Amino acid sequence: MGHDHAHSGHAHDDHGQGGHDHAGHSHGGLHLHGGGDKTRVLIVCGLTLSFMVVEVAGGLLTGSLALIADAGHMLTDAVSLGLSWYAFHLAGRPATQRLTYGFDRVKTLVAYTNGLAIFGIAGWIVYEAVGRLMAPPPVMGGAMLVVAAAGFAVNIAAFLILRGGDHGSLNMRGAILHVLGDLLGSAAAIVAALVIMATGWMPIDPILSVFVAVLILSTAWSLVRDAGHVLLEGTPDSTDRDGLVADMTAHFPEVREIHHVHVWSLDGSRNVATLHACLKEGADAHGIVVAMKRRLAEKHGIGHATIETEFGECTDLSVHQHEAAQVKYLH
Repeated sequence: MGHDHAHSGHAHDDHGQGGHDHAGHSHGGLHLHGGGDKTRVLIVCGLTLSFMVVEVAGGLLTGSLALIADAGHMLTDAVSLGLSWYAFHLAGRPATQRLTYGFDRVKTLVAYTNGLAIFGIAGWIVYEAVGRLMAPPPVMGGAMLVVAAAGFAVNIAAFLILRGGDHGSLNMRGAILHVLGDLLGSAAAIVAALVIMATGWMPIDPILSVFVAVLILSTAWSLVRDAGHVLLEGTPDSTDRDGLVADMTAHFPEVREIHHVHVWSLDGSRNVATLHACLKEGADAHGIVVAMKRRLAEKHGIGHATIETEFGECTDLSVHQHEAAQVKYLH
């Protein structure tokens, strides 16, 4: 396992190499139909953008930071949901010569950006809240309650629409996270309005705004961390690389050794792997590769695998030795 090569979206040329095989050679082989998720995100984007206008007007009319903060959050959410929709749109395109895995990872990049955007929103809410705590302005509790309740209903509908989508997609997780933040914002605005109507205590408005900011920060960090892990081509949490090697070696007695194992995910749900399999003399290379690919798909959830078969010395080791000899000769 000494040589650790990154296989990040490289096109592998297998023509004429029987020992180097691929699953899903067709450009569309890695794509699943995401039309349902794409439509869900577009509907929620429209709902969010429409009610954002209502909340801006309500926040200005009532003087409520909770409503204005939630409206600002919804504006950013509408932009982010629009980007999420476009990411789903791009993911449906076939692979190209320059992007041999297609556009699936655009969704992960958008999810990562969405998470960072939430950090910015939360920071702005806290900044505004601190100023209002020092000098709380008057807030119209009754009108605020009406607008907040309507926003809560819209956000519930948006959450239910997205909840039926693919939870394994980081892009959908990012979209759901934005709507969940809006839902919490509306709930906080309702509570603040009720407190103001009952007691007249104005600081509750900025206090609950900060509470919402802290809640969405924790979930935003989780999204950024997971999306960053995918972008860095880390091993998926669902896969134990050493356990995979042990299982494959034990299951195939014709395999002497497995090394150079790399497992990563395209978008948080579709896993890819490359590995070298050292075979015993006389083994049927093609038959073993087919069986190993089937085992990887059924047992380990890896639908696209590149397996290089070897007899004797590792081919990479031979290449490195040749390069070292060349360097020594030149010096």
